[in-house]
Amino acid sequence: MKALRNSRHDAGEPGGSGVESNRDFDFTSADFERIRALIHRRAGISLSDHKRDMAYSRLARRLRTLGIDSFREYLDQLEARNDANEWEAFTNALTTNLTAFFREAHHFPILADFVKRRGMPGSQPVSVWCSAASTGEEPYSIAMTLIEALGDRAAREARVLATDLDTQVLAKADAGVYSFDQVKHLSPERLKRFFFKGTGSHSGLVKVRPELRAMIKFEQLNLTDADYGLRTTFDAIFCRNVMIYFDKPTQAQVLTRFEPLMKPDGLLFAGHSENFTYVTQAFRLRGQTVYELTRAGGANAAPRRTNDAIGVPA
Repeated sequence: MKALRNSRHDAGEPGGSGVESNRDFDFTSADFERIRALIHRRAGISLSDHKRDMAYSRLARRLRTLGIDSFREYLDQLEARNDANEWEAFTNALTTNLTAFFREAHHFPILADFVKRRGMPGSQPVSVWCSAASTGEEPYSIAMTLIEALGDRAAREARVLATDLDTQVLAKADAGVYSFDQVKHLSPERLKRFFFKGTGSHSGLVKVRPELRAMIKFEQLNLTDADYGLRTTFDAIFCRNVMIYFDKPTQAQVLTRFEPLMKPDGLLFAGHSENFTYVTQAFRLRGQTVYELTRAGGANAAPRRTNDAIGVPA
């Protein structure tokens, strides 16, 4: 999941129009407002007032790395040079990744029950989009769920698209290597079935097995882009704990882009603190932060199948 987090508290009061003291670099209210505008334009993130110290702490590292003396100079160069690598570093600096295997665990039995009904003989292969893949724990959890629900043979046909804005976390996800501490809450059966245990210099690490890795395609994607470039449809989309960092208009735009990418009766999984009820009429809440594409929603929508139970409380 792509999210924002507080850094340590730096000296100086948030707000005010002057330069804050006890910092290596001048950091004015105008600098912060400019950063807010740029990250919103670039990634759709609404940076709240209380993220001011975080913005300073994170971006000050870029100034030190580049040998730049002020935030104004850094932001001037960022806009003037339009360097894709530096824009990526700027965006990555203001985002971080809070994730875990089978986080918000109640969603995965719902997904399992849902795909069992979708994955009947003769039906199209199951496809799931994890739209904020972070370091990979969520898409691998989805893939494990598909294997357990469909069986090894049918799951080989299933596909998981895992996307994120941050290329650094995608590289880690692609590698599929984790510390044992990151998987210690998984059952012994899942650890044995889905991971190799590291030995020697790799002691304390695990790596996902090739058959699990083969189910997932990792790609960079910005949810605020007008066109995602996707030419397939999905049975389910996971977009959890991302929308809380977007303002309402951006949320509405993203949900509108999801509609034509979902198969009839598709499910949208949201984070525990997210509520799309008043943002769109294309999805209706089925319970437990799971939404269902309505009959009116989506270019690919079709009349609902009344016998297609999804195991989600209404």
